[in-house]
This record gives sequence, structure tokens and C-alpha cells, in this order.
Amino acid sequence: MRAGTDVRSAFRRWRADRPFWGGVLLTLGGAEILLTMKASLKVVLHVGMQGLAGYLLPTLMVLLGLLTLFHPTQRLFYSITGVLVSLGTWPTSNLGGFFVGMLLGVVGSSLAFGWLPDQEPRRSRRERRRSALGAG
Repeated sequence: MRAGTDVRSAFRRWRADRPFWGGVLLTLGGAEILLTMKASLKVVLHVGMQGLAGYLLPTLMVLLGLLTLFHPTQRLFYSITGVLVSLGTWPTSNLGGFFVGMLLGVVGSSLAFGWLPDQEPRRSRRERRRSALGAG
């Protein structure tokens, strides 16, 4: 039972050192768009270079999401590029994976951009009141 706890606490420490949810959402957004590109729907339309861009941009989203997870020091560049690529999927990839993938990419990139690595953990309102009452 102790080995499972150690693995869980090691994962929590690893996750705390990076913009985890931003990278995960950006990766999921790109994967969702790639899956909708493979869908056999009559709505799907691929024409020339737009068809190539339809596969290239979501692949870049997945790559940027993984880079955000495994190389968080460059998160600002990855997140800005992620937002631009996510918005670029609107005209090229079935309306950004029917809006879902594009929104996941934009939200994930925004979370990665706003992540601060050396911020103290948030304290609850109750803890702040206790410390204020104890000091006063």
C-alpha cells in the first residue's frame, strides 16, 4: 500500500512543477480535432492545401501540449503559439473539430500562459481568517 502512496505523491510533485492542466487540455484539443478529421461524415471537406493544414495544425497542437508538459520553462512561447494554432483550426479543420477541439486548445493554452511556477499554494478563506484572528 505504501508504494502506491509514494507513486501518487511523486506524480503530485511532478504535476505541481508544470502547467499540467493547460498542457493536457491543449493535447486533448489537438487529438479531438485529428479524430474529427478522420470521421467519415459527409460534412467533412478537404480541398488541396487546406486538407494538409487540417492535419498539420492539430498535430502541432498535440506537440505543443506535450512540450508544455515536459518542458515547462518555455511555456509562454508554447501557449501563445498554441492559441494561434488553435484559432487557425477554425477554417482548416472542420470548424476547429466542431468547436470542441478549438475551445479545448484555447482554454488549455490560456491556463498554461497564466500558470506561475513559484506561486505559493492558495490558502482557504477559513485559514486566512484563523491566521488574522491569531495575529490580532
